[in-house]
Amino acid sequence: MNEPSPIEILLVEDSPQDAELTLRALRNASLVNRIHLARDGVEALDFLFCEGPHATRRIEDAPKVVLLDLKLPRLDGLEVLRRLKGDPRTKAIPVVVLTSSREQNDVVASYQLGVNSYIVKPVDFERFSAAVRELGLYWLLLNEPLRTL
Repeated sequence: MNEPSPIEILLVEDSPQDAELTLRALRNASLVNRIHLARDGVEALDFLFCEGPHATRRIEDAPKVVLLDLKLPRLDGLEVLRRLKGDPRTKAIPVVVLTSSREQNDVVASYQLGVNSYIVKPVDFERFSAAVRELGLYWLLLNEPLRTL
């Protein structure tokens, strides 16, 4: 019996509308077959560190990329990023901040914490869809991930 394929994208997004738009854009680009949605920072960390309801996951089965909103309930995106990049088991996972925040403090803090890319969500659906499609194509098909030894 084959094990299920590991998740390729962890989408951390609390807005149901933004989550649906992101999933739709990934589906339209045929990139949505292995995605997990976390609706807040605590749920994201549970998934990434194989805790709580995700205790049966293996930390080695990390997603290829994390799409991370910053404005999240329970634990904000900057704290998720801090913990993710601060742990040697997860620090190599690429993280793309996908947020509505244009605040310079958020941009600076994200890069200081090790984010790989910071993208402000376009308001227009077509532009948003194109941005998500290009993100998925790059991180899933073009980027060469660091492999653990």
